[in-house]
Amino acid sequence: MDGSRHGSAGTVDATATPRQAAVRLDDVTIAFTLKGGKKGAQRYVAVEGIDLAVAPGAFVAVVGPTGSGKSTILNAAAGLLKPAAGRVDIFGEPLAGLNGRAGYLFQADALMPWKTALDNVAVALEPQGVRRAEALERARAWLGRVGLATFTDRYPHMLSGGQRKRVALAQMLIRDPEILLMDEPFGPLDAQTRQIMGNLLLDLWAQNRKAVIFVTHDLEEAIALSDRVIVLSAGPAARIVGDFPVPLPRPRDISEIRLEPRFHDLYREIWSCLRVEVSRAYASGPA
Repeated sequence: MDGSRHGSAGTVDATATPRQAAVRLDDVTIAFTLKGGKKGAQRYVAVEGIDLAVAPGAFVAVVGPTGSGKSTILNAAAGLLKPAAGRVDIFGEPLAGLNGRAGYLFQADALMPWKTALDNVAVALEPQGVRRAEALERARAWLGRVGLATFTDRYPHMLSGGQRKRVALAQMLIRDPEILLMDEPFGPLDAQTRQIMGNLLLDLWAQNRKAVIFVTHDLEEAIALSDRVIVLSAGPAARIVGDFPVPLPRPRDISEIRLEPRFHDLYREIWSCLRVEVSRAYASGPA
């Protein structure tokens, strides 16, 4: 780990050994081959030398400038990208192919427009071979848990952005994944809906804590939700430059926790690290 980092590993994750970690990226580098241009094919290094261990039950947020490789790290943990160097371990075992123990929630809607909310959630159980009657029963229960008990027969175009995100959340959680990978899931929502969805996520997470890696551009959101905030440098070849514990009490209400004096202290501390990288990203070209 880079000795110049600010902060420490965090109380939840600091003692996680490789076998204890739900997700471990060990000196991971992700590179792409870019074709075309006067120089022909070129190698682009997105992230380099990433060391990150996330313990079971830990909620870890990842922030960084645009183009810093936040989504790239999630895709590596999901098994969607193969490292050019280093390795990814899931509960102590090398990841080969897709990570079947993880659920992934994207920023954009991934709901099928021709299916109702109920069917969109139930379809997530098809790969597990769950009988349709059972799948529908479980989907109905999950829609109730996310506050959509009376919206089971609605199609995505009949739902608000926040409601569609609730369906997507139920679709991910119904599979009972051990790891939650979340790529700016609340980014398209307005500020009030984001707070409501953040509190819903925390409530659901608290009931059966899973390991979470949550990517966001919003530093306040990162602090309000997580146990630990990871800061990435500007890309290319982004690396971890900050690793900050978030020792705020739980359970949390997102709107109330932002009023805590310690919250503002944490924000200033983390922003002092992140601001340098955001400035570097702007200086290197348009965002």
